[in-house]
Amino acid sequence: MSIMTGLSASERQAALETTLVPARIVPVLTIERVSDGVPLAKALVAGGIKVLEVTFRTHAAAEAAKAIIAEVPDAIVGMGTVLNGDDLRRAQALGAKFAVSPGATPELLDTAAESALPLLPGVATASEVMQAQARGFNLLKFFPAEQAGGIPMLRALAGPFPTTRFCPTGGVNADNLATWLAEPNVIAAGGSWLCPASDIKSGNWEIITARCVDAMKKLRRK
Repeated sequence: MSIMTGLSASERQAALETTLVPARIVPVLTIERVSDGVPLAKALVAGGIKVLEVTFRTHAAAEAAKAIIAEVPDAIVGMGTVLNGDDLRRAQALGAKFAVSPGATPELLDTAAESALPLLPGVATASEVMQAQARGFNLLKFFPAEQAGGIPMLRALAGPFPTTRFCPTGGVNADNLATWLAEPNVIAAGGSWLCPASDIKSGNWEIITARCVDAMKKLRRK
């Protein structure tokens, strides 16, 4: 299936920025059972979290994402753990609004450069930022954020790449979220702390909603 488009790289980046800037928090969802997808999404949306990343890490991911898109209209669904062009095509076929990758191979970046679906490519080093920039990507996922050097690394990258902005994921949690978001080159932050596997497995939807409400209140106070 072709994913060619007339959209320019800057237009795709602008679309992604329009999605992420108001969101501030992007929960990373690993869904093991299709039946959990819709109630989980509803719990997050009820707590004020509308932009969701459903990872391609499980067999249930695609069907769960499809159900969320169909049944939770307020959710803005992106697909994560996109590893290659085939994954990007799958994400677009599902109706996802964006895609997220943990890293970025030349093949994935080349495919994404010709896709209608905005991609947030993952980077951890200056060389990886340069490879992404060469294909028109200036909005990137910084992953794994804490393990790759944390905020000191992000500040170091700001020097040679002043126009690049990041969505850190990996080690971001309720305690350090506001610190990450205070960095000038951070556009949003991702993580799984809002909906841990134990709560999803147990169907603790009200607890997940309450956690989201608390996170958003804390951000508004900053």
